[in-house]
Amino acid sequence: MKTNDIRITLPASKSMSNRWLMINHLTGGHFRINKLSTSGDTRLLRRLLAQIESGGGSGVYYCANAGSVARFLMPLLAITPGHHTLTGDDRLCQRPMAPLIDALRQMGLRVECTEKEGFLPVNIQGGIPTRRTVSVDPLLSSQFVSSLLLIAPRMPEGISLTMTQRPTSRPYIEMTCDALRQAGIEVRRSSNGRTYYVQPFAGKPKAASISVERDWSAASYFYTMALLRPDLRIRLLGLQLDSCQGDNATDTFFRLLGVQSTEVRSPYRSAARSITVQGPQPGAQRPQKVQFNCLDCPDLVPTFAVAAAAVGVRTTLKGVSNIALKESDRMQAISEELRRMGGNVVCSAEEMVILPADLHPTEPVRTWGDHRIAMAFAPLRLRFPDLRIEAPEVVDKSFPEFWDEFALVLQNKQ
Repeated sequence: MKTNDIRITLPASKSMSNRWLMINHLTGGHFRINKLSTSGDTRLLRRLLAQIESGGGSGVYYCANAGSVARFLMPLLAITPGHHTLTGDDRLCQRPMAPLIDALRQMGLRVECTEKEGFLPVNIQGGIPTRRTVSVDPLLSSQFVSSLLLIAPRMPEGISLTMTQRPTSRPYIEMTCDALRQAGIEVRRSSNGRTYYVQPFAGKPKAASISVERDWSAASYFYTMALLRPDLRIRLLGLQLDSCQGDNATDTFFRLLGVQSTEVRSPYRSAARSITVQGPQPGAQRPQKVQFNCLDCPDLVPTFAVAAAAVGVRTTLKGVSNIALKESDRMQAISEELRRMGGNVVCSAEEMVILPADLHPTEPVRTWGDHRIAMAFAPLRLRFPDLRIEAPEVVDKSFPEFWDEFALVLQNKQ
């Protein structure tokens, strides 16, 4: 390791943290969770789970713009005795919930949409499922599957869940299954990969202490910084290439653009301590075009699109059909902000193509109320130092310390 490496402290994985919070709640608090995420979404889920525990059988659960929190809570509330209302802000109430609502109704649980069918807000009468077999359409979100698998340990006979088509973000479903197995819960998958079988919690946890990995989604923005500043070596503390997080696809994509990463290992431990990242070195040949399927990592689309535009490499991003349904319409947000900066973006229902163009600064970069838009565009300040990011506080949703860590890179002048 070079002594002048820029050392970046990444947050713990929000996705893993939220799964473990759910498992701990559903299994009666058997686990001590170390290195829990400090993200706004994780703080929100903790508050709402505490509200359930002290709610006395009813309550209104407000999820702001946290889609994963709402989708995780809906099945939990459906099996929690009492009258519950689940809602969120205007954007969350526009995001699809129909596949999850339909699945809960298949199980004999009572979920009523109060304004528009298939969307929040919903009223829920908590009860006992009458069926353990359910099918769900996972195309719009893998969270529909994960949220149902997470309640299985509390169901009297567990759950048999069949996906009606190939899911988006399958690694997140496998992350859920891995966490359940670590908790001592039996999880099996059919030979064709479409059906999951989860048994009830037997009350015998495998381990009392769980450590949450560092977040690969958060790491992606520093890969863009390395791409734009190849003179720097950025050390991402606590990160490892071998991860159950689907967003470790970051490494694969940026290698196509010439970014190299190396694990730093301790002589006393087998696990990696960190990853060092460095951009293309002098003489390295940049590819003329790149193609990448983002079906399993849709949260990385903003990062990949901005990075490709910044270095002028024609890039086709496939499997992007559901990014319009995130915290913002990311298809529109990415396209409009890059075009305002002189970028050339062509979109269809299934892919986004970034064409080479000379970018110029625009004031300000609009973040569309979306943390990932803000962080994806932030590295462009390495090229345009006066570039302003609108509403920078939106990063609190997943990476509250982002601007402090980014400042460590900005302080290193060329």
